[in-house]
Amino acid sequence: MMEVQWGVPVTLRQPQDGAIERFSTIEKARYWLRRKWPVADGARQVALARVETAMACLGPVEDARRAFCLAALSAGFVPALEG
Repeated sequence: MMEVQWGVPVTLRQPQDGAIERFSTIEKARYWLRRKWPVADGARQVALARVETAMACLGPVEDARRAFCLAALSAGFVPALEG
């Protein structure tokens, strides 16, 4: 299966340990939302639905990316600068 790039990577600092995680594909975002997400809230559910819709080519990848970023903020992730 080919990975779908979703533009400029989203780089986040994890709330638990401060580790930096870089999300450059929609597949990695989906994996994290399903398996590694620190909270199970409504923002996560919306993001997961939008990511899966985009992966099925039934919605825009940008909508999935936006929902993922909102879910990240809701879960306590902090945008991180790469460098």
